[in-house]
Amino acid sequence: MNKLTLKAYGKINLGLDALSKRPDGYHELSMIMQTVDIYDELVFKLSDKPGIRLTEEFRFDTEIDGEEGRMVGTSDDPESDEAQIDLSTIVRADHTNLVWKAANLLMEEFKPEKGVRIHLIKRIPVAAGMAGGSSDCAATLKGLNQLFGLGLSLEELQERGVKLGADVPYCLLGGTALAEGIGEKLTVLPDMPECVLVVAKPSIGIPTPLVFKYLKVYELEEHPDIYGMKAAIEAGDLNGVIHRLGNVLETAAIPNFPVVGELKQAMRDLGAQGVLMSGSGPTVFGIFPDKSSAQAAAKELKMRELAAQVFVTGPCTP
Repeated sequence: MNKLTLKAYGKINLGLDALSKRPDGYHELSMIMQTVDIYDELVFKLSDKPGIRLTEEFRFDTEIDGEEGRMVGTSDDPESDEAQIDLSTIVRADHTNLVWKAANLLMEEFKPEKGVRIHLIKRIPVAAGMAGGSSDCAATLKGLNQLFGLGLSLEELQERGVKLGADVPYCLLGGTALAEGIGEKLTVLPDMPECVLVVAKPSIGIPTPLVFKYLKVYELEEHPDIYGMKAAIEAGDLNGVIHRLGNVLETAAIPNFPVVGELKQAMRDLGAQGVLMSGSGPTVFGIFPDKSSAQAAAKELKMRELAAQVFVTGPCTP
């Protein structure tokens, strides 16, 4: 095998609870993670030249009612006045990129005779709370494991992946899962009940450390019912999932980034049965009763310019 193409899927959090802050600076978390059908692509090629060469391109487009449209905002204009961060500082095709770090980790350990060329096609929103970087990292570990014939098991890949990011072990697994600890302790759950999702990212980006910096974990008055949601998923009860949606990071994100709250309210007004910020934000997703209402809501969100990237999608198990 000289060439391999893999998809790296984004995720949403159906529930996210922070329990305490650890001495190492991380938070003890309890989360329900769900893969969604929005993905980056990575093309891996063996090379006679040693080392790693990483290239990337951005395809921040989506399809709403069959009309393909280019997205606007941070992804198209990193220096926009609306952007909270500069995209170019967080997605680089060099040694700071998680793809490069993942490839380097395996190549340093196993020292293959050949080098590797990796081309990354970005579709998952960046700095969005959807684990796009972690998913790319996970796909790289999988890709090089296959390309170089390393024979590592999923568990062995996860042991290496957690060194690169707390979400990487989950991204290696995919599907529906309970994540505990810093996110590395995983329990596989049945597939989430089928539903239609609208996933929308505002033009801003929010770095995860910033949200956790704002979080006052010891002042939280309410916590989402994570284990009740787990039971609802196991029972195939979509209404039970909808009624238990909750993310304590909203208490830190919404006061500092009001567009997240505005986007949530807009989705409710447009017919979403349940709405939540994913991860550390600013991406918001809504669960809709059917595809037609989801498509109508997605178009309206674009018209109101509340979101730079909008997807009509659903949960999936890669």
